Amino acid sequence: MEATQRKILTALLISTFLAAIEVTIISTAMPQIVDSLGGFEMISWVFAIYLLTTAITTPIWGKLADLIGRKKIFLLGVTVFLIGSALCGVSQNMVQLIIFRAIQGIGAGAINPITFTIIADVFNFQQRAKVQGLVSSMWGIAGVFGPLVGGLLTDFLSWRWIFFINIPFGVISVWMITKYLKETLETRERKIDYGGAITFTIGISALLFALLSFNQGESGIELSTLSLYGLFGIAFFFLLAFFGIQTKHSEPMMPLHLFKMPDVSISILGGFLTSIILIGLTAYLPLWTQNVLEMGATSSGFTLIPLSIGWPVGAILCGRVIPQYGIKSIAIFGGSLIFISSLLLTFVTPETSLWILSIIIFVMGMGFGFATTAFTVIIQSSVEMNMRGSAGSLNTLMRTLGQTLGVALLGAAMNYVMNANASSGMASPLVIGEGLHTVFIISAIVALVSLLVTLWIPKRNAEEYAN
Repeated sequence: MEATQRKILTALLISTFLAAIEVTIISTAMPQIVDSLGGFEMISWVFAIYLLTTAITTPIWGKLADLIGRKKIFLLGVTVFLIGSALCGVSQNMVQLIIFRAIQGIGAGAINPITFTIIADVFNFQQRAKVQGLVSSMWGIAGVFGPLVGGLLTDFLSWRWIFFINIPFGVISVWMITKYLKETLETRERKIDYGGAITFTIGISALLFALLSFNQGESGIELSTLSLYGLFGIAFFFLLAFFGIQTKHSEPMMPLHLFKMPDVSISILGGFLTSIILIGLTAYLPLWTQNVLEMGATSSGFTLIPLSIGWPVGAILCGRVIPQYGIKSIAIFGGSLIFISSLLLTFVTPETSLWILSIIIFVMGMGFGFATTAFTVIIQSSVEMNMRGSAGSLNTLMRTLGQTLGVALLGAAMNYVMNANASSGMASPLVIGEGLHTVFIISAIVALVSLLVTLWIPKRNAEEYAN
């Protein structure tokens, strides 16, 4: 790896870590934020609005990156993220914080997909898998250190510093990309897909908001049945209009022909399914430790640490073994680890040792590291350079939708089982355990489907991917 490549990679690692840690660092600060700003009933919106704006803007940023350049869009995205961070840090009430979190999410929508696109442009196929693994590992590292850093900053400085801390590191990332990333863009007349951007924004906003409302018990977003049907109707109408526009526009925001490419469509579907499993694990496994085993909040937080350790281990190993075993074999291996560990979770009981549970979660984390890195490399290496932004952002969007749909479906299934056993005591560890057991069973089924989907990835050698 050349010196310039190392400096570009350093900048990308910094920006990725900032976007990743923002997901976890705020959790430990929320009690102090509520004490300072009030608005306890609006806590869910601090998280939900970030998810919504990130998902909505991801494909828009991706297409703009293909049209006007990765460098410009990356710098703009990081700048918007830093502006949102600074504004969050000076918020005077919960409404302001929610609005500024939306701005943060808009910037974050550019960071992850454009980072992977820049990697695909700057590094060759042999380097790409290793670099993707390093970048993916930032999410696992952020998962371990996010709550710790958030707690330390909140206790010794102020909750506002969980946002301010982004600024100096973000500025370093912007400076390094500005100085070291050189790109040439074909100069020709560009046609921006405004109709696609507008219809997609309205349609996906309505869909995600409707899906989030299903999980009323945790999100606090409550809607009447009529309002819920209305949101789904709006989502259907505008997304239908969006797809109609995409088939006719000369430079569509989401090129639908990407779905005709087996490498891309199968990898995106695999990422979508594994995201359902991931959100089921991160959202509901702590409930097992805290509500079934009755071990307290601290112990429930430590339950997910093996996932955060296993993921970067798998991602880094993935980059090293792909040249030897082939990228399809590695994707299947990662899917197999996810399925086996998901299946083992269905046999977990209150008497199961935490050590055994931690080993299962570690193996699953490794599976995510292998599979996610392999899917990303396949997608970015299967399309032409001028389509990488769109392909990467489509992959990110589908993972976000997978997590949102997963929260809704798994939460509904758990609540259904718990309601069916309400006579036993709705809040009893036994009833909660039965609900969570259902979540584990559904996750194992989804993991099996994901593994079967992965088997359909075309088998290619490195030369066929090295574009």
